[in-house]
Amino acid sequence: MDLNFNKNEDHNKLLVSELNSRLVKLKLGGGQKRIDKHHAKGKMTARERIDYLLDPKTKSIEIGAFAGEGMYEEHGGCPSAGVVIKIGYVKGKQCIVVANDATVKAGAWFPITGKKNLRAQEIAIENKLPIIYLVDSAGVYLPMQDEIFPDKEHFGRIFRNNAVMSSMGITQIAAVMGSCVAGGAYLPIMSDEALIVDKTGSIFLAGSYLVKAAIGESIDNETLGGATTHCEISGVTDYKAKDDKNALDTIKNIMDKIGDFDKAGYNRVEAKKPKEHQEEIFGILPKSRADQYDMMEIINRLVDNSEFEEYKAGYGQSLITGYARIDGWAVGIVANQRKVVKTKKGEMQFGGVIYSDSADKATRFIANCNQKKIPLVFLQDVTGFMVGSKSEHGGSIKDGAKMVNAVSNSVVPKFTVVIGNSYGAGNYAMCGKAYDPRLIFAWPSAELAVMSGASAAKVLLQIETASLKARGEEITPEKETELFDKIKARYDEQISPYYAASRIWTDAVINPLDTRTWISMGIEAANHAPIEKPFNLGVIQT
Repeated sequence: MDLNFNKNEDHNKLLVSELNSRLVKLKLGGGQKRIDKHHAKGKMTARERIDYLLDPKTKSIEIGAFAGEGMYEEHGGCPSAGVVIKIGYVKGKQCIVVANDATVKAGAWFPITGKKNLRAQEIAIENKLPIIYLVDSAGVYLPMQDEIFPDKEHFGRIFRNNAVMSSMGITQIAAVMGSCVAGGAYLPIMSDEALIVDKTGSIFLAGSYLVKAAIGESIDNETLGGATTHCEISGVTDYKAKDDKNALDTIKNIMDKIGDFDKAGYNRVEAKKPKEHQEEIFGILPKSRADQYDMMEIINRLVDNSEFEEYKAGYGQSLITGYARIDGWAVGIVANQRKVVKTKKGEMQFGGVIYSDSADKATRFIANCNQKKIPLVFLQDVTGFMVGSKSEHGGSIKDGAKMVNAVSNSVVPKFTVVIGNSYGAGNYAMCGKAYDPRLIFAWPSAELAVMSGASAAKVLLQIETASLKARGEEITPEKETELFDKIKARYDEQISPYYAASRIWTDAVINPLDTRTWISMGIEAANHAPIEKPFNLGVIQT
């Protein structure tokens, strides 16, 4: 291995180490003191509940672990958005589990909490995946109620989705393991089956203090809406559990009896590990986002047996398209090429730019995958579409639009891995969040923005200096450098993969070595939902 490989390897492994350190901190939720108080009440934490519920020694993936990171600091923060979401297996059945973390503001809903819960339901709806709610929440975080309560994609959308999922036949099971108040009380009751834990679980539209204030009635919370009340008097809940573990065991028993699902029929054979060593990804991926590398070297370390059947290999070489398997599943891969390639026109340094012929090739390939019912995997390291008079005169916009059209109308499941750059319209064409990938996740090396930090800082610097000069201020070279560094530092923070993940623009930041697991579990989830409409590109310019 050369020196550059070793430098890349050290850099990327440090990024993974930082990722792991961040995750360790996040998993403490509201902190050890609050965890201890939670345990003192005889309750398990959200993560402990999920770990107990999921089948032992099976794989799982966590959605939105970084949601809320760095947000709401003036309110004390909201690690993991106060809710833990995992896709895993209960009694051998794949499902998605949503657990309120009551160590974070008593499980109250911040705006990002609503967005994260809606993302979980979106995954369940798209994939017709059973969903289990472990409820322990004080309801809407009142100081921010105007940002979580009334709008279309706010708190109320949760219950609308409960009703829609029920009509679709998607299994929903809810366990009330702590507070479940006000509007939130509808969630478990709109699920197929509801459990409640004795003495710690409670459900009511208004607690005892509000009842006293509203109608003058004096009553304690347990009598008002505890397990005995709802299992023996109101009939609101279906099962009474003596403690958390008993509730989770009951859910396991319910899941164990559920029948099989109709399958979409995606092709799968026995899985094989890549022949090339996956760990070498760390040395291949450059430290600098501007440097070149061969994306095929990454693909060979992600796909089964390192076997890849390239489609139109000699045409449109700024994009790689072709067929492979990941963990046994057949996939079609669309990936940005970053190396210098020899063509009939001479050497071309692609650098993640999408050229007109590449967009044309990708459009045809995506159509082929839809016809053959093959899930699509997009490997993003894209700086955008080629610009300039030659590209414009050649119809670059038209070919780019065709690719975006194909991505938008694709009916097979799509999965997006942000490996490096994800800039501008390239993000869109390569199936960014706006184009409905079933899962979208990033490596620690990823950057998501309209353009790179350096490019954006140069543009913003020109605007800033022009404004200062207009006010009569003299801009010295030193002042200009100071301004540039300040602007770039602010912009660089916004292009971080963690900034994107905190706002759920991506579902996760992951170790590159976990990529195969994420794609495999994603396709397995998608296999629950047969395709219900034909692939149709609509009107496009040819």
